[in-house]
Amino acid sequence: MLTIDPALPVPLYEQLRDQFIEQITAGELAPGDKLPSVRQLAVQLDLAPNTVARVYKELEASGYLQTQGRNGTTVAEDLAGNETHRRASALTSEYLEAMARLGFNTERTVAYIQRNVGR
Repeated sequence: MLTIDPALPVPLYEQLRDQFIEQITAGELAPGDKLPSVRQLAVQLDLAPNTVARVYKELEASGYLQTQGRNGTTVAEDLAGNETHRRASALTSEYLEAMARLGFNTERTVAYIQRNVGR
């Protein structure tokens, strides 16, 4: 059961995203389970369709969901493989943020890695 509380200081899309992640990691939503359409869920939770679409896109990019066009959105089948992807993505983000604190932009960081890999 998904619920949104507009009175909370947490943005609505974060509330929805976090609930999906909790339900997927807890096994309440299993791989292959079909989710409501963006429009259906937006009406059900009284949210803007763009808010729901944003959550679905973020969760798909993070490997939690997969979308098959008109066939809808489902919980990703290969969550174990996607966990590795999520960890690698998180480490990459942390590294880029640390390099940014040193004054390196992304392009300069990539160039630095390319020059110094294997040394």
